[in-house]
Amino acid sequence: MSTQPTFILVIYDVSDDSRRFELAAALKRLGLTRVQRSAFIGPCSSALISDVRNVSRRIIDEENDNVQIYPLTPASYRLRVVVGKELRGEDDVAGGFLV
Repeated sequence: MSTQPTFILVIYDVSDDSRRFELAAALKRLGLTRVQRSAFIGPCSSALISDVRNVSRRIIDEENDNVQIYPLTPASYRLRVVVGKELRGEDDVAGGFLV
């Protein structure tokens, strides 16, 4: 079983509505799938991590906002615990990212 990161989880806390909506739209354009209102997941690559970092820096206010990027292995993703209803939105894939 591979221990190399296969996914990235991007979570954010952005105080301004317009910046928050802009960041969410940018993450969708980069191919990430929303798993919570302020959390997206997608396939891991150094290029995607760099793209997320760069677009985040352009959009957020670094004095007040926060974006975090976590590399995940398939095993660590499968070990997640979901309490409550999973987000089911227009960009959900069967209730979450397919693994």
